[in-house]
Amino acid sequence: MEHKATLRVTGTGMLRIRPDVTRITISLTGCYKEYGESIKRSAEDTESLKDILAGLDFARTDLKTLSFHVSERTESYQDKDHNWKERFLGYEYRHVMKLDFDSDQERLGRVLYALAHASVKPEFRISYTVKNPEESKNALIAAAVADARAKAGVLAAASGVKLGGILRIDYSLANPDFEVRPMASNLMMAKACRDDCAGSYNLDIEPDDIEVTDIVTVVWTISGKGAAE
Repeated sequence: MEHKATLRVTGTGMLRIRPDVTRITISLTGCYKEYGESIKRSAEDTESLKDILAGLDFARTDLKTLSFHVSERTESYQDKDHNWKERFLGYEYRHVMKLDFDSDQERLGRVLYALAHASVKPEFRISYTVKNPEESKNALIAAAVADARAKAGVLAAASGVKLGGILRIDYSLANPDFEVRPMASNLMMAKACRDDCAGSYNLDIEPDDIEVTDIVTVVWTISGKGAAE
């Protein structure tokens, strides 16, 4: 069986992308003695939140669920004999959602004002992403392959061999994070906003470009005096 000489090169793709979508991640929580009551309150709070957003020209379906769970909540305590025990507090729900829209500082200010003054008191934070992540992923892969080819050309020339056909391309199927989070924790309105009037906040948030990297490994056949037989 004939063994071909090969050259294996790993290429790295790097992109800087300007975010064009604002994302607000919203969390609703509550704890109630009865499981059914927790589910019921969760649904009511979510509907109240959708009512608020509908008043800001969002469709009710624009609010997307990221996760939802209900779990038992307990606490530790000491009895009169100083023995540690567990006490049942209730069923706690946590509903995490996202709201994406084309980046617009004025609209963002109105949304945050409404959330900050909502009766349901959600937790929320801001991040930025891109409208078409698949297009960016494809550009990233293309950049990684181009980098591998450039490196292979340099190595082949320096070694006195010629590149042949491609035997294999290995791609990790990575999932690059096309999201930048200028505020890692829940938004503190007193620090982020200048004005509290006219039903909106005047925000001064300028997100940085999103930086992503990915790698591919390409194997070429090689020929020439420098190639091992």
